[in-house]
Amino acid sequence: MNMKAFLKSGHSPTLFSSFLYFDFCFAVWALNGAMAPFISEQFGLSPSQKGWMISVPIISGALLRFPLGILAQQIGRKSAAMIEMGMITAALFYGWFFVNSYSEVLFMGVLLGIAGASFGVALSLGSGWYPAEYKGLVMGIVGLGNSGTILATLFAPPLAGKFGLKAVYGFSLIPMALAILILLIFAKEPPDREQKKLKDYLKVLTEKDSWVLNMIYVVTFGGFIGLANFLPTFFHEQFAITKIKSGQFTALVVIIGSVARVVGGYLSDLWGGIRVLKVIFLVLFIGVLLSSLLPTLYLATALLLLIFAALGIGNGSVFQLVPFRFPTVTAVASSMVGEIGALGGAIIPNAMGLSKQFTGNFAFGFITFAVVIVIAHIFLRKMEKEWVGEWIDSTGKFLSFQSQTAARVQMAPAMEIY
Repeated sequence: MNMKAFLKSGHSPTLFSSFLYFDFCFAVWALNGAMAPFISEQFGLSPSQKGWMISVPIISGALLRFPLGILAQQIGRKSAAMIEMGMITAALFYGWFFVNSYSEVLFMGVLLGIAGASFGVALSLGSGWYPAEYKGLVMGIVGLGNSGTILATLFAPPLAGKFGLKAVYGFSLIPMALAILILLIFAKEPPDREQKKLKDYLKVLTEKDSWVLNMIYVVTFGGFIGLANFLPTFFHEQFAITKIKSGQFTALVVIIGSVARVVGGYLSDLWGGIRVLKVIFLVLFIGVLLSSLLPTLYLATALLLLIFAALGIGNGSVFQLVPFRFPTVTAVASSMVGEIGALGGAIIPNAMGLSKQFTGNFAFGFITFAVVIVIAHIFLRKMEKEWVGEWIDSTGKFLSFQSQTAARVQMAPAMEIY
């Protein structure tokens, strides 16, 4: 790849601002998962309560993604991001002063979901300046903001141990203020925004392609966010290591998945997203099944490193495809796919918690995830035949918009072209 050409093709300050915005929002979103062992100990939670508590921010963030995407398409992505970060700031002040019980932790989880809604806006804001041949790479760079989980798992546990749970929410105001300042100064609204009526944006919900991409993303991103939030609890309870060490092991695993997202975007630009996803699903299925055997700490960590590398590459591959299929409503489409994918992430903490409560171990949680992988792979293989020649080539590379239009008119004259 010609790096000089890449840098000249878009707006680097907006790309960096989008990454930082997403990164710090992701860190806030993951706070309760990172502090789960401390929260569990302080309030005496059962395994199923732990799973539910970890999944609440995931569910809340997922449900808020699509509305925020609609707002971004109406008022601009930068403006929507600024409004969202203002709401996150208010939520963190609430956590700092008012969270004193399990029910208030759950409510705080709902508020933390506001940070999880940033996904589609950040990706669309960063990628809107770049041409099709760099979409996968740019989406991967912004998506590297998944690494916010690393910040949460590295810093939240020691801060919670020294200053208490509530203080962690207060400390989180510092990076959020930094993200607001940088986005305000350096980000510029991309030129690819197209004004449509609300009903036109909502048509994305009725597209079969949207729902297939959703199912694939349930595996790649749902697996990422669900496991990343549950791993501090998994490491602590399965291997009896300290809460702080659990966070460190989690950070080691998650950083691989975050960096791999950029690799996934680049490989998808090079080889095609469909080709990459088919390999990734096979790797994931094998890794997750082996993890269900609950091996030793270091073997489990090695397997999780493999799983998270595959999840990260898969995330990059999915979002190489999304802007190709929905080129003029990327913020809405990205938010919708991100919403369902994140909702899928709630499956894992709950499956893990129920597995521990009723069987005494976490094996059933991993097996549940393996079943979801198989279902998503079947959908991918089935839809590949319909997509090829319509908006991608046989590997998943981009067809020109003119070629897409001609193919759709020929195959389905009544279809709305987005």
